[in-house]
Amino acid sequence: MDGNDRNDEALTRFLATASREGAPEEGSMRTTRRDIFKAMGGAAVLASAVSPAFAQTTAPAASGDLLKVKLLLNGGISGPHAFFCLAHERGYFKEAGLDVEFSPGDGAASVVTRIPQEGYDGGYGDMNALIKLAGLRPKNCPTAVFVAFNTTPLTIGIRKGGPIREPKDLKDKVIIGHPIDAAIEAFPPYAKIAGIDPEDVRILRSNASMAANAKEVVDGNVDGVFGFVNTIIAALRGIDIDGREKLDFLEFQDLVPEFYGNALMMSPEFIAKHPEAVKGLVAAVNRGLVETLKDPETALNAVQKMAPKFRREVDGPRLMGTLQVEMAHPEGAVHGIGDVDDKRIARSIALMVDACRLPRTPKPEEIFTRAFLPPLEERAKPLAK
Repeated sequence: MDGNDRNDEALTRFLATASREGAPEEGSMRTTRRDIFKAMGGAAVLASAVSPAFAQTTAPAASGDLLKVKLLLNGGISGPHAFFCLAHERGYFKEAGLDVEFSPGDGAASVVTRIPQEGYDGGYGDMNALIKLAGLRPKNCPTAVFVAFNTTPLTIGIRKGGPIREPKDLKDKVIIGHPIDAAIEAFPPYAKIAGIDPEDVRILRSNASMAANAKEVVDGNVDGVFGFVNTIIAALRGIDIDGREKLDFLEFQDLVPEFYGNALMMSPEFIAKHPEAVKGLVAAVNRGLVETLKDPETALNAVQKMAPKFRREVDGPRLMGTLQVEMAHPEGAVHGIGDVDDKRIARSIALMVDACRLPRTPKPEEIFTRAFLPPLEERAKPLAK
């Protein structure tokens, strides 16, 4: 297979539309590397000036009308989406002249391709999948405007006492995952750093629910499962299996600390037409996050009003894991949650391009723009440890 064939195959696989039936909901529930298990038992660079096209666009709301914004989430509304829910409940989107419509998604990676394919204005998806799409097909690729996860939650769940003890043991093993799982898309750099060829790992792509896929690992039918640590635990909890007792986790952050996670990303068309709307949207999301960090219980109440499958004993730990791990990288205390470290995002791009053999290297400003972030003093900051 030559380079062009490989790129075509990668793009076809990446752009394939996953089945909407039984797809796992992605989210994040980790509190700390190990303390999450106790919790489950209890509770880039931007050009200095904005594009001239931006200045020609008027404010999003005229004569009191609200601008409709269609956002695709990485899963059904759950605990990790609390800051969106709180911003909605308290009217912060409406104050910005926006009528935000949230649609449930089928994974953080598929959000990236579905935004341009299905005409969403934006979505909440995985940064590494965004880099991959920009390297394969830059036209109409979204741009991140608010990076919520400054630590990646990607992982491989492995059976306790099973054949895998460390990353190099993944060679020749069978790992199951959703067809467009963010962990699968970002696996090549992880494998390369672990010292194994990603082609030597047998990936079984399954449209079954996360619970079903994780149970395959527990039952010994496969060796591991791709996903988010706490999504896996929550899924197993839903079928009365304690993931804390049955699984260990190989966390991507241990080998690839450069990686970011979920981000609010918008289509280039929406950014060009409605820059003030993007700025208002980001400000509302940031405000919701600031208040969620101050009062998680109130934020969970907002989730309960919007999430048909809300379970406080599950959604509570998921939210706290998001706040205490995925949004708690030390750099967040320096420049706030939502922004990135320029050198780190450049390294993330380089790792994805090299390991995934992408045909082009996206520029950092294609992946992320800080043009719409609120002033530093207004940005959400990580919970104190």
